[in-house]
Amino acid sequence: MDRTQKLQSIRPLIASAKIMRNMSDDERFQNQTLRPILKLQNDLLLASYQNYITKMKNSFYELKLDKRIGYIANSIQKDIKFRNALKGMIIGQFTVDEYEVYIQNSSALNKRMMNMVVKRIQDQIQYFEKYELVQ
Repeated sequence: MDRTQKLQSIRPLIASAKIMRNMSDDERFQNQTLRPILKLQNDLLLASYQNYITKMKNSFYELKLDKRIGYIANSIQKDIKFRNALKGMIIGQFTVDEYEVYIQNSSALNKRMMNMVVKRIQDQIQYFEKYELVQ
């Protein structure tokens, strides 16, 4: 089994990630590649964000829920080093063929990817509550 087969074999299947004939290449890449990889990397993404909160002196925990949602989006968009680390966690799971597709339109796909990461972390904001109790 080569690298491509191994990578694809460990990705979760996402029943709702439909592939339609009339969808854009970016949307197809999102559903075929990004969504399964984000689901696979979910625990790592959450742990990474928890580390980010800690590095930022836990100011996240001083905020009300609606502000925390904004904090997540803002931190991932504005902190270039952190955003690049998150991108690396995802791009490192690409097959060579997927990487070839990615580099054709990396700017738009990066935007899509980071929006998905932000949404995924925001949707699981309760994950960080268990750490808040320790503060």
